[in-house]
Amino acid sequence: MKHIIDQLKPVEFETAFSTNEQCLEFLADEKWKDGFVCRKCGNTNYCSGKTPFSRRCTRCKHDESATANTIFHRCKIQLSEAFAIAYNVCKTPDISTYELARRLEKRQMTCWKFKKVITDCISRNGSLQFVQSIE
Repeated sequence: MKHIIDQLKPVEFETAFSTNEQCLEFLADEKWKDGFVCRKCGNTNYCSGKTPFSRRCTRCKHDESATANTIFHRCKIQLSEAFAIAYNVCKTPDISTYELARRLEKRQMTCWKFKKVITDCISRNGSLQFVQSIE
């Protein structure tokens, strides 16, 4: 993800990730770029899931969303807003949560909580990786 963020100017980022659908499409493409593998049974065949950009295993019928097992799993804010926080944190790692809250017109605590998720991911993996490894 860091390589994408480094290449995009703020206006380009805003255009590319302004809607939740654009963010979900990006996550799905990034998550399954090497192909779909069901986390329950290991099957590689799938069909469309119940929600946009989700995939459903044809063997065990497990439905996996694009956000499952990513830093955006169970995110309480809009996906496009979470992407904006991630973009700002990666562009300016020492940005304060007060500045994030001002720029994005969100509560400071919301920005703090998601910035912590991002910084924890970076410290654990050495870079921002949306998709987490299976343990």
